Amino acid sequence: MSETTTDRKTRITVLIALAANLVIAVAKAVGGVFAGSPALLSEAAHSVADSVNEVFLLAALRRSRKPADRKHPFGYGKERFFWSLLAAVGIFVMGGCFSVLQGVEALRGGNHEESSGGYIAGLAVLFVALLAEGVSLSRALLQVRGQEGGVGKDPALRTVIAEDATAVLGVLVAMAGMALHMVTGQIVWEASASLAIGVLLVYVAYRLGKDARDQLIGEAADPELRARIEELLREQPEIDEVASLLTMRLGMDSTLVAARIDLVPGLDSEHLEQVSMRIRSSIQNTWPEADQVFLDITDAPTAATATVEAAGTP
Repeated sequence: MSETTTDRKTRITVLIALAANLVIAVAKAVGGVFAGSPALLSEAAHSVADSVNEVFLLAALRRSRKPADRKHPFGYGKERFFWSLLAAVGIFVMGGCFSVLQGVEALRGGNHEESSGGYIAGLAVLFVALLAEGVSLSRALLQVRGQEGGVGKDPALRTVIAEDATAVLGVLVAMAGMALHMVTGQIVWEASASLAIGVLLVYVAYRLGKDARDQLIGEAADPELRARIEELLREQPEIDEVASLLTMRLGMDSTLVAARIDLVPGLDSEHLEQVSMRIRSSIQNTWPEADQVFLDITDAPTAATATVEAAGTP
């Protein structure tokens, strides 16, 4: 189970985010209890959710690299999508729902004003959290700039960026709510901030969960990749027509390609096998991520019903 350079960078990015979130979660929780701040407690729940999610992502990075076996002949690449889905659920339950409940409880509790010292301490905690989240987000964005395929290709990296960006925005909202509560004495400002954080987290969880669901149930490869594979097939002199071309992402660097093709008349069975092997090799050499290639030849003149299947893995 080898680790690629990209996975190593992603693992470091996730570990940095995990360390930042653990420290921030403790600081926010202590500050929230001390200041009696629902917005700060909501942010603490947000950081706890992010910390759990980083553990999920580390599991995804490790398990998705397991080699193919008899039980899973196409490998374990979709483990990455599964753990990313769990991370989205974690954001929804531990972050979004808790934040909404905090806001509702604060509104039901009515107006009350805490000491300004508690709020100053809470704002200080949030400022430190803002710096830490900013560092983690910057690290993830720097990795994206140097990574082929950008953020959309790697669900683990996409989740980290979504978490950190949401955390930065959530901290700013919590700071605004706490400051307005301290100035006006009206808890409605802080309760509203907590509700806003909850809605934001629910939305982010929905988007991440939707992407992970699409990948788990069988998302097609990038349209540009599919078009280029189809173009290569049509350029082959032995192919008369590409009847259909299906693709599916099996993991970060694994894609299934299934093509139904009609050959030109006059090919014998021996030449037919050579053509299949050459086309398959051409696709795999041009696009290494297309490691599972299947060709269904539907019109072989020497045997009208012959079908040749060229498996991508020997």
